[in-house]
This record gives sequence, structure tokens and C-alpha cells, in this order.
Amino acid sequence: MDKVHHLDPVGSNTNVSDFLDSMLRVGVLGAGRLGRATTIVRRMFADPDCYTFLSMSGPMIPGGLRETVRCLVEKGYIDAIVTSGANIVHDLVEAYGGAHYRIPAGKDDCELREAGMGRIADIFVKEEDFEKFEKGIYDFLDGLPSRKMNSLAPSEFLRELGQSVRDDSSFVRQASVHDVPIFSPGLMDSMLGFHLYTYSTTKKLALDFVKDLRILGEIITQQKKTGAIMLGGGLTKHFTMGCTILRGGLDMAIQITLDRPEGGSQSGAPLVEGISWQKVQPDANFETVIGDATVIFPLMIVGVLPSS
Repeated sequence: MDKVHHLDPVGSNTNVSDFLDSMLRVGVLGAGRLGRATTIVRRMFADPDCYTFLSMSGPMIPGGLRETVRCLVEKGYIDAIVTSGANIVHDLVEAYGGAHYRIPAGKDDCELREAGMGRIADIFVKEEDFEKFEKGIYDFLDGLPSRKMNSLAPSEFLRELGQSVRDDSSFVRQASVHDVPIFSPGLMDSMLGFHLYTYSTTKKLALDFVKDLRILGEIITQQKKTGAIMLGGGLTKHFTMGCTILRGGLDMAIQITLDRPEGGSQSGAPLVEGISWQKVQPDANFETVIGDATVIFPLMIVGVLPSS
């Protein structure tokens, strides 16, 4: 039997990588889960045969992970992204010159509304920045050739959109530049989806969501292995896991979530449940870390990536 190795706060834990290795040696409870999940991420990134997904739900981009995601795409660690439409929107808000801010002390929601500010937990976005986003999207759509207005899958649309962005910190841009497809099954449930709708009331515009499944199906069936890093749960987690049914499920997977399993939702479901649905291979390496992905994920990535 392996002993629990206690963390020495003044010992050899001189950097984040060493700290995460110490979590693995502790081996139990949250420390053990974090250590094992980090080991799985290292394997994904080191295995050239592993096609790695990053899925994101919740406010990952406004919550401080924009540069982290951009870096992983730019350096070739991520092969595909599955995200909510909201994370795309918030990436583009900054790409078009907007920003995200911390809520001023003492402000309530009525005051924020009167000041033209929208709240996400303790983050706010200015109405004027969403107006910049709206203008950027409309300018892009105006420049889209008419032959593409009704023939693009959402992932193809997002690739075209990324090519039009000039901000190198944008993960949407970097995904386009580095040929990393972005799948967003809930794209219409976002401000981008709303602007696509309003634009379509004056000009012919439609996206082919079924075509995205054909694109994804071709990708999955060509892979020797698949891996997934899933931040949050819900639709993006389910879509990521579900598409791998075509080859018997994921070979490696981690999820970082604050959701609990008792309600039976996909967000809180343990990854082992996916084995019965052929979304996870019976011999897969997988781990769930319970916690805030905006804290745990960047800590893990700092520890895993080689230092410059």
C-alpha cells in the first residue's frame, strides 16, 4: 500500500511544477485528484497520437483564462476547442477594443444597470464595449461573400471570423491561424447568436449545424487516441464526450467542475459514468477535480508547460 506523503511547505516545492508533483505524492482527496489530473494532462500534451480537445463552459474567458487558452492553441497543445458561445463573445469583446472589469465596491445590480454595465459574478462589461462587438460582427458579416451566407458550418464560420480579427491575443484568431477548429453547439445562445439573428432579418444568413457534426465525425474517426480537458460541464462537456462515441470514447480525460453528481446532470456526472455510454474507454485514464477552473486550470498549465 502507498503511504500518504505530506506536503513540506519549506522543502523542495520551489516552483509550480514541483508543487503539483507534491500533490501527486500526497495522493488523496483534492490534492491527489489535482496531482493525477496534472499527470494526465502531461500525457496528453506529450503524446503525438492524442487528439486533444479543450471544452469550456462558464465565464472562462472573462474570468482570466484568455491568454492561457491562446497560448495552448498557439503552441500546438490543443487540437480542437468546444465552447459556449459566450466565451467566444467575450474573447471578441476584447479583440474589438473592449475589456472586462472588476465590480466596484458597493455597487448593486440596479446601479450597474443604470450605469450601462452587465454583471458576471464579480466581473462587469460595459454596454459600450458590447456595442463595439456588435459593430465588429456586423462589419465582418457585411464582408462575407454571399455564397458563404448559407453554406458554412458554425466551425467554418468561426474560422472565417477568426481570420478577420487583428488581435493576436484572441484565441478565436489563433485557432483560425493554427487550424484548430472551434465547435460551439450552443452558439445561438449568446450575444453572437443574437446578432446573427438580427442580421438575418435583413439579409439571407444561416449556419449548418449538422455539417459541423459531419466535420467532427471525420476528425474523430481518423484519430488513434482522443483526450479532453473539460472546464465546467453542461453542453460543451457532453458534446466533447459524445462525439468520441464514434471510436469508443475518450482515452484520456480530466474535468474541473464545481457541480455535484447527485442531481444526475451532465455537469456533475463523474467521468466513469461515460464508460457505460461509450464516451470513455474502459481502460482510459481520467480524473475529476472539484474546484474553480479559473484557479486550478492555469495553475496546472503553468506547472505542465516547459518554462521559457
